Amino acid sequence: MTVSSATPAIETRGLVKHYGSVVAVDHLDLRIAPGEVFGLLGPNGAGKTTTILMLLGLTEPTAGTVRVCGLDPRHQALDVKRLVGYLPDDVGFYDDLTAIENLTYTARLNRLDRATADRRIAELLGEVDLTDAGDRRVGTFSRGMRQRLGLADALVKDPAVLVLDEPTVNIDPEGVRELLTLVRSLSIERGMTILLSSHLLHQVEQVCDRIGIFVAGRLRACGPIAKLAAGVEAVWTIEVGIEGDEGLGGLALQSIDGVTRVERTAGRWIVAADRDVRGEIAGVVVQRGWTVTHLQRLGADLDAIYHRYFEEATDVRVA
Repeated sequence: MTVSSATPAIETRGLVKHYGSVVAVDHLDLRIAPGEVFGLLGPNGAGKTTTILMLLGLTEPTAGTVRVCGLDPRHQALDVKRLVGYLPDDVGFYDDLTAIENLTYTARLNRLDRATADRRIAELLGEVDLTDAGDRRVGTFSRGMRQRLGLADALVKDPAVLVLDEPTVNIDPEGVRELLTLVRSLSIERGMTILLSSHLLHQVEQVCDRIGIFVAGRLRACGPIAKLAAGVEAVWTIEVGIEGDEGLGGLALQSIDGVTRVERTAGRWIVAADRDVRGEIAGVVVQRGWTVTHLQRLGADLDAIYHRYFEEATDVRVA
């Protein structure tokens, strides 16, 4: 199922949620385009889950508006649920039922006919690499297997939007890699809109088109990694590996407008610039018939971005 490109997949305006005197979400303005993978990044207790619950119509805002695929979750909750797949941080399954039986139950709740359900379940088990475990009881599954089954469960209805709330918590590194690969493929191959909530910095960086840094109920910054990084450091430090330059790469790199310094360290060039010159670096190297073997910005990684905004925030924490 798809959403018109003219309609935001998710949009909030002035969204507020109070729990008594505590402000869980503080005037959130957010717009996520169809097909985008958006990372909602923040520490535990920042208000991410509260935001998701309002998007799903599972709790009502104190103020402001929410639209999911153009629908209001407060008044059109069932319609929203038909369009949105949701994977919470701890998926609930019937442990005494098999993976196929659990997915079949979800398909019935979504009113899929048996033939469609059987076909879709077989396809999804293949996508999440659980075909051989389809007849096993879910109570025997590892945490990683349960999360992959949870992803299949969220996709049974063929949603337009997929919401993942801390999907990689307590999963081993290989399980994390597999899950993130699946998430990215859903965007690339299906054009699915994905909202990924997490406190794990580099996992979000791997799969998201844009990131919103969410601290103490407020969206502190939002944009692509490169844009957020540019706001952290005025100076760009770029590490470059060049094959075939015979030591002349330094002169070529120094000729690029905006480059202020070039040094040779451990077989690589370190370039300082007042802006992002990675595109120009690649162009200069290729133009001279050399090969770029390494090109990476140093210094302002996602940790630096995250902690800048985290340190500026107050100490308020809300679940």
